[in-house]
Amino acid sequence: MKYSIFLCVIAIVATNQQKSILINPAVSYTPCIGDYDININYEPGLPPDEENKYQLSISKEFPLHTNIVITFDTDASITLNDKSFARISLNPDNSFTIRFFKSNDGIRLTVKGLTLGIVPYITSLTINSQEYCTQPYLGYLDTYIQGYLDTAESPDRKPQGNCGRRQVTHTELIVNGAMTKPGDWPWHVALYKIDVSTIKYICGGTLISKNYVLTAAHCITLRGVPVLPESLSAVLGKFNLIGGDTDSQEREVFSLIVHNEFDHRRLENDIGLLKLKSEAVFSDYIQPACLWYPKAVDKLPSTEIFGTIVGWGFENTDALAPQLRKAKMPIISESTCIKSNPVFYSKLLTNNKKFCAGYRNGTSACNGDSGSAFQVFLPDTARDDNPDAVGSWYVRGIVSVTLSRIDVALCNPDEYVVFTDVEKYKPWIDNYIT
Repeated sequence: MKYSIFLCVIAIVATNQQKSILINPAVSYTPCIGDYDININYEPGLPPDEENKYQLSISKEFPLHTNIVITFDTDASITLNDKSFARISLNPDNSFTIRFFKSNDGIRLTVKGLTLGIVPYITSLTINSQEYCTQPYLGYLDTYIQGYLDTAESPDRKPQGNCGRRQVTHTELIVNGAMTKPGDWPWHVALYKIDVSTIKYICGGTLISKNYVLTAAHCITLRGVPVLPESLSAVLGKFNLIGGDTDSQEREVFSLIVHNEFDHRRLENDIGLLKLKSEAVFSDYIQPACLWYPKAVDKLPSTEIFGTIVGWGFENTDALAPQLRKAKMPIISESTCIKSNPVFYSKLLTNNKKFCAGYRNGTSACNGDSGSAFQVFLPDTARDDNPDAVGSWYVRGIVSVTLSRIDVALCNPDEYVVFTDVEKYKPWIDNYIT
């Protein structure tokens, strides 16, 4: 049975939280909506290694033998500013328990993320088993995180605090196969193959740091062997497939990193990285995307995950789209995917490192979309379903493969698309970009 290699698209949204200015330049936030006895104080402008640190204050009466359990959305360390009345222990689930051996009026802690640029946000705070953070507020410090973005000598790191955010105002509703506008998808990359005097568009990719582009392994290999880096070119901030873009940047490729267990016949471990010869210059039209992480689902407004795919892949005219387009589709269960065509999908979904998405209604990824991201919008405030919510876009998958039509070697838009599951490869990616 024939199959085609291609790509797909989606979108999602957050809440506002009031801040107050303290002694300049510190700011104060209420991390648990509705409970003003819990506050954090943050000082912007600290060095990159310290800027994901803040002071947490809980202004309540704590009698002897009080137990506080605090859970964060990412790895953290916490330190008591005064150790004369309580002690801290780390729990197996990475939450923290604070036990009081003396009564005290309030408590103050220093909270710090264990990963550069990642701020730990409270997701649960119980005092003697009673929950005091039923509405956690997340993401409120992300805009302060600068990392090494503006320094010429910066190491190549993903700017975790500022990734996945549009710099150009976006107002249009997302519809199937809809047009986009410049700046809507500033992390989407066009990959070209250079052959003597010609240059040919081959795949999509996603900018995830100043130096690295994430794509499918089959886009940068030939029969499983990596092509020469000098035969590829990456164009950032591109909107028009043919013709110029005033805000785009072309970059030569320094090296290719293909997963060492990539199987080009079965498209197992279909993931690769391109290291650029020169750094991307971030602008309104060029920004990095975020990478999906296990607890990201806790921030979604619903249990169903929708993703957006963007690219210049073949349209219903059987030709590449002249301008960047987008499409929205849901992730579907593995059993639903396999039942739709057992012979094809059962051979691909074998290692729990792929997932299926689509509608089987003509909305799909197609030839030319390979390597593009299945990107999901996460609101800054967990479960916020406001259409105007503030948040970031995360790469959940990479367009890998789908069934082809019987009459021609092009994608069949009435079949599901198979994606490489980025979450399963995050340690592999981090090994190179951090």
